Amino acid sequence: MIDKAQWKQLVQDRLQNLYEKSGHEGKLQDVVIQVPPKPELGDLAFPLFAFAKAFSKAPNILAQELSADINALEDKPDGEAFAAGPYMNVRLNMDKMVSDLYRQIVRQKADYGKTNLLGKKKVMIEFSCPNTNKPLHLGHVRNDCIGQSMSQILKAGGAEVMKVNLINNRGVHICKSMLAYKKFGNGETPESSGIKGDHLVGNYYVRFAQWEKEVLDKDIASFVSQGMKPEEAEAKAKEINAPDLEAQAMLRDWEKGVPEVIELWKKMNRWTLDGVDETYRNTGISFDRYYYESDTYKLGKDKVLEGLERGVFQKAEDGAIYIDNADIGLDKKILLRKDGTSIYITQDIGTAINRHEDWPFDSLIYVVASEQQYHFKVLFHVLDKLGYPWAKDLHHLSYGMVFLPEGKMKSREGTVVDADDLIKSLTEMAREEIIEKGRDSELDDVDQTAHDIALGALNYYILQFDPNKDFVFNPKESLSFNGNTGPYLQYMGARISSMLRKFDEVRSDYDSVEFDPSILSLEDERELVKLIGAFPETVSKACRQYDPSIICAYLYDMSKRFSHWYHDNQILKAETAALVKARVSLCEMVLQVMKNAFDLVGIPFLEKM
Repeated sequence: MIDKAQWKQLVQDRLQNLYEKSGHEGKLQDVVIQVPPKPELGDLAFPLFAFAKAFSKAPNILAQELSADINALEDKPDGEAFAAGPYMNVRLNMDKMVSDLYRQIVRQKADYGKTNLLGKKKVMIEFSCPNTNKPLHLGHVRNDCIGQSMSQILKAGGAEVMKVNLINNRGVHICKSMLAYKKFGNGETPESSGIKGDHLVGNYYVRFAQWEKEVLDKDIASFVSQGMKPEEAEAKAKEINAPDLEAQAMLRDWEKGVPEVIELWKKMNRWTLDGVDETYRNTGISFDRYYYESDTYKLGKDKVLEGLERGVFQKAEDGAIYIDNADIGLDKKILLRKDGTSIYITQDIGTAINRHEDWPFDSLIYVVASEQQYHFKVLFHVLDKLGYPWAKDLHHLSYGMVFLPEGKMKSREGTVVDADDLIKSLTEMAREEIIEKGRDSELDDVDQTAHDIALGALNYYILQFDPNKDFVFNPKESLSFNGNTGPYLQYMGARISSMLRKFDEVRSDYDSVEFDPSILSLEDERELVKLIGAFPETVSKACRQYDPSIICAYLYDMSKRFSHWYHDNQILKAETAALVKARVSLCEMVLQVMKNAFDLVGIPFLEKM
């Protein structure tokens, strides 16, 4: 691997030495290391603009003196320093690095790229957190993709990871689907209807919204006919809205434990959770532990009261308890209502504390949409004020919205992209592409391959974007076998696999041929080696920044570079046996790194496509 730290320290020391030799005193600022924009400019670059004034020399003159000084050293790392205008650049001797990399990858295989960055730190990551009144949709899929991918990246960074899911299975929104089912369901079940359980429950959530609108429209029309102004009629209709009042009454009955309500709640929750579990299995999502809001919604109340006694929180004139967030630049936040009942943040306070008691994490990451940034700033502040030392290492992995070409999704109106339907549609599109290209006879299982292509397309399309950015999801674009897509990357892996299978037929003929890394002298070969060597650093960067898109960008760069090299050069029919052996060895390294990177971003690896 390229030891950037070693070169950076060397340049820092030699620059300081030249500075002192020229009669100056004091410590110079730290040098900056960069990657040159073009391969012909070497492998490392050190801009010297910032040092020109201290040396009273033009940066290009300083670059010439510094490169000469470094090249004169007998014990410098393999490589040549040279001036490139105001930069001192380094061209590395790749031979030893290629040999070391090859041995390391052969030895480590799937473990190549893993580091000890996090030193077995215990990291809990919460993601998905569905409501039990509807199936998973495209917004959930982005959450799941990020959460699952970050779990893999954190493990690769040396962390011990606990994946948790908080099931939001109580509240008035849950009662709305229950109430609609009770009113319109006529005993329908997933078995009797042939509808997947979460879809069935979701249908009744949509039906409630329709019923509510029907009642509102009828009441508004009635009030207007009695002489009310339209805006007054609408306000009055909402005030006496029967469906909403009935749902709130059902929630009160649930909290009282009314048997009929509890029985219906358990039944419909089971339908939803069975359906959601099926979706998780179909999309490769898994969890180590589940928490349920019905168990946790009262948690935190005692801690808030304890904080009030200690003077951490204050009581308002109406009796509500709040925290003054002025010290973090935010407004006051109610933690307990004036009637003593909990709110959502009260639950999260208790849940975080309970989780730490269950599994004493060093860090907890919440994968939640950017709309909840205020909530988590306050939550972390509250836990810090309560004196929990681990509150300093709580993180909100915020992500943006997913839009459709037609606009925003709305669950109540039934205009969401359902996760199951999306996977099914992508799988069918991939299957049609396989058949159209005449590849179906070459594959062992067309349906499984189509599903894996669909999953790779979906995960890569979502994860290639910075989590904080909104984006428009285009299903057809995600499945393209050309450009920056999951199927393109899968095809590249399958193409390398195909070539290596052919080499396996004659591998024994090359057993006596030594791997000579000096033969890999082409620009593309050097760049591929540098990319391979940069993989552990790339994983660490994605780990530090909580950003899977860094892995996606790396994969695309690797695939583009390999494709360019593969197109222009012979591998199995290269001029000499030594060149065949060297290039095949390079292909084996590229393939292993691609497999390892695929695993971090949820792209199924395919031997054949």
